Amino acid sequence: MRGMTWRGLARGLAEEIAAEGVPVSPDLRRAVVETPRHVFVPWFYTQGPDRAWVRTGDGDEDWLAAVYRNQPLVTELATTGAGDRVTVSSSTKPGLMVRMLEALDLADGHRVLEIGTGTGYNAALLCHRLGEGRVFSVDIGAGLVVAAGERLRALGLSPVLEVGDGRRGLPGHAPFDRVVATCSVPVVPWAWAEQVRVGGLVLVDFKPSVHAGNLVLLERTADGLTGRFLPRWAGFMAARGADVAPEGVRVHGDPASGARSETVLAAAPWMELVPWFLAQAGMPGEVSVGYSGSGWATLSAVDGSWAWARMRGDGAREVRQGGPARLWDRVEAAHGEWAALGRPGWDRLGLTVTGDGVHRVWLDDPGSGFEWVFAGPTVH
Repeated sequence: MRGMTWRGLARGLAEEIAAEGVPVSPDLRRAVVETPRHVFVPWFYTQGPDRAWVRTGDGDEDWLAAVYRNQPLVTELATTGAGDRVTVSSSTKPGLMVRMLEALDLADGHRVLEIGTGTGYNAALLCHRLGEGRVFSVDIGAGLVVAAGERLRALGLSPVLEVGDGRRGLPGHAPFDRVVATCSVPVVPWAWAEQVRVGGLVLVDFKPSVHAGNLVLLERTADGLTGRFLPRWAGFMAARGADVAPEGVRVHGDPASGARSETVLAAAPWMELVPWFLAQAGMPGEVSVGYSGSGWATLSAVDGSWAWARMRGDGAREVRQGGPARLWDRVEAAHGEWAALGRPGWDRLGLTVTGDGVHRVWLDDPGSGFEWVFAGPTVH
């Protein structure tokens, strides 16, 4: 890589994206080749074996080459009240950015709202494709928006950037033809439906719980939003309601108590993505997951329900669960239903969202008779 210019590296990035099997239109390929990603990623962070974060930036040996690889890069950290440094912003894997922009079926004249400005790189790609006057972006991080604006202006680009809770959209600039969110949400905000024209598209990472969901492309209809999940799984950081570090979740339960059982499922059920997602329809709100220091996988719900599971030395998988709801029983029921339906993948699932806050996930088509209902508060 020594001696190679950013333009050569950007061409290599476009080739790497295409080699990954991502269909890339000529317009978006030009956007990747002609947009200097290093301007938007002047540094990034990696985590070492000791969990400490290391910053790499301009002047470090591997910085420029790393920026033009088809990989996500952590670009912003924040400190929690407990003193932990956590990720609050990153530069998405370019191949995923391109895949999402291609899914939006962009056309000349479209006005696009981006939820999650981040570094500003994705906004730059949109500006290249549509023109700066048709790109609008919002982020909860004031510092992120300021930095992104400076980087964009350095390239002669001035899209509309605003600081705010992206779940509320940008009503003062609506209507939009497309809405694209680079953060996950447990419910699709109805504000986005109100701000996109009928026939327009919303692309969002719908995740009611950790790892439980995927990107879904929704069309605005007269009655709401409806569409299909993308066939390949992707994940984004959760949307934040304030410009502060997200706090760690509380782990409920104690394996010395609770109801005991055995299971045929993996001790970490969230690793099988589709049934884990479907299980959330029967959960008492958002479920967090993790591992204890003693080898248990843990599930913890917002109402205090919990389940712990582990592989025993004799090969059996042991479960303990307690609280108002039996989380593991619900996971097993969803897994059984999914298996009975032929283990459908993301490409067979769709979502319909209506203004009452109900989210209906359906199999094959909305009238198939197979659906999982998620209800949650909307953000207006």
